[in-house]
Amino acid sequence: MVDIGSFAFVFVAGLVTAFATGLGAVPFFFVRHIGDRWNVVLWGVASGIMLSASVFGLVLEALGEYVQVSLAGVSADPIPGRTLVLLSIGLVAGAVLVFVANHVIEVTEVHPKRYEQADFKKLLLILGVLTVHSFPEGVAVGVAFADLGLGGGVELFGFAVPVLAVFMTVAISIHNVPEGVAISIPLRAMGVPNWRLVWWSVFSSLPQPVGAVIAFYFVNVAREFLPAGFGFAAGAMVFLVLTEFIPEAVALGDGLPKGGRPELVAGLVAGVSVMVPLLFV
Repeated sequence: MVDIGSFAFVFVAGLVTAFATGLGAVPFFFVRHIGDRWNVVLWGVASGIMLSASVFGLVLEALGEYVQVSLAGVSADPIPGRTLVLLSIGLVAGAVLVFVANHVIEVTEVHPKRYEQADFKKLLLILGVLTVHSFPEGVAVGVAFADLGLGGGVELFGFAVPVLAVFMTVAISIHNVPEGVAISIPLRAMGVPNWRLVWWSVFSSLPQPVGAVIAFYFVNVAREFLPAGFGFAAGAMVFLVLTEFIPEAVALGDGLPKGGRPELVAGLVAGVSVMVPLLFV
């Protein structure tokens, strides 16, 4: 039976990854005003980060046992039909989540104190999807800690920590920093204060320590259903980008030369360029 100390250790590891997301809001403490041109670029950056995290991170993580990506190219073993079915179900369910959430938010009366009603609804949608997205990352951390205390690995605070767990915690923490940027960009555009950018960024990742502890306990079940969880998060993020982030950037760029398309493309390329190397560290 796993002792309470092990659960606490895994929870703290998940909490570290959540706090790392708040670092993504730090640059906005040094920037007072962002014009339409840079807003379009930043929406593009946020979109590129989230698309990269979805496709190259979550989807490949779901297929990671069978698909290996390296500088030499892509190598793949036959992928079991069950894995593809779980991944597909997750992708569709994630997209449906955003669609339904958007509809519910649109028809729900809200009374925000600091934001325009339309912006407040978009805030709820963005934070809701990104919060759901962070849960599978916490599950990945918990699975990596499956062999905690069984010998080998790295000695930390009296625990024998698997090397994979150390790597996963560090990798997801690094990966969460640009996600904090992606979360802060739309919130900053809505006039959210700086310290709240940090809070909302961290808040969006709070399911990670919860997911880590649950997966650590039910590690065998978590491994079995991980493709669906990763697909769910990926589907939600891709749908959010295509229906909210890109349209917002296009609307902001309407008054710019060429409709702001060069700025949007530049932002997308920058977001992908920042995120992809981190996903393959």
